[in-house]
Amino acid sequence: MNTTVNRTMYRFCLPTLIVLLLSCSNNDNKPNVSNITIDLSVQRFEKDFFAIDTTQMLPSLTALQKKYPSFLPIFLNNILGIDPRQDTGFQFSEMRRFIRQNYFVYDTAMKVHPNLDEFQSRLIKAFKYVKYYYPNYHVPKVITTVGPIDALAKMNDNYTPDFLGRDFLGVSLQFYLGRNFSVYQNNDYQLNIVPAFRSRRFQKEYMVADAMLIIADDIYPDTSSTKTLIEQMIEKGKQWYLVQNFIPDVPDSIITGYTQKQLDWTRENEGNAWAYLIKNEDLYTVNPTSIQAYIGEAPFTQGMPEASPGNIGQWFGWRIIQTYVEKNPQLSLQQVLATPARKIFDESKYRPK
Repeated sequence: MNTTVNRTMYRFCLPTLIVLLLSCSNNDNKPNVSNITIDLSVQRFEKDFFAIDTTQMLPSLTALQKKYPSFLPIFLNNILGIDPRQDTGFQFSEMRRFIRQNYFVYDTAMKVHPNLDEFQSRLIKAFKYVKYYYPNYHVPKVITTVGPIDALAKMNDNYTPDFLGRDFLGVSLQFYLGRNFSVYQNNDYQLNIVPAFRSRRFQKEYMVADAMLIIADDIYPDTSSTKTLIEQMIEKGKQWYLVQNFIPDVPDSIITGYTQKQLDWTRENEGNAWAYLIKNEDLYTVNPTSIQAYIGEAPFTQGMPEASPGNIGQWFGWRIIQTYVEKNPQLSLQQVLATPARKIFDESKYRPK
């Protein structure tokens, strides 16, 4: 698994954060996974961390290290940004300051998420599909936390509430407190940290989809960042296709992050939007500015009506893959992922109306 987790401020240009998917069209053909057993544990690190005795830091942290041997160092060093080379007294002071300043966030998380039974149940169901397609995939334990509310994890080139370690999937509850949480509504927060069009998805309904996006990237990493626009669109679309197969019953609005109006607009204007794209852009460009206009988080797509969603290039990539799969129903999930993007594009003969 990917073990890189960087604390990064979420500012200015937004990278591709949540992989989107527009259809659950394979629901009727989803495999039977009832005979697959998943042993999944969910540990609530935030409860243990915020309950430590701040007057007895060393024994408290020793106990935490014993319970969370791989997670605690990542939380302290990469998430809180505490340099382990610094003086111990300074490190303890920084931890106390974080607990004091963020206790209200933790308290809100306990009210919004008094238990995670539903999340665990839905995650187990999703991992059954993961194991169906990838029997040898190791299902990680899940560890929830409450970290800085101004920092998302960086996994590869994406910023996300979730992150993978060597043996765990981390879930940051500070990004699932409901769209109306006071911090998310703060004007400075929206201007400098996370804009409203993104924090709209900071709700518990998105937790399983976000987790599966991380798992999909672990199984099929996106390595297309230096490739052409059309190749990046399709490679990212492959991840959506993978997630779709892991959570086939999840509503489109949850997986995509699109509003219902954006979904409706995209479906109704697929042909016109595609015509605009191929008229105004070279599908084989490698220009980062051109690519960012169509791939990446944004309130809408530049040059298109404000009713359009951002990241529409990834949606087109998924639609191209869907068209290709419809023409090649004999292909397995793994075979689709292994097919070069240009081959998929050429053979799909994607011509939306």
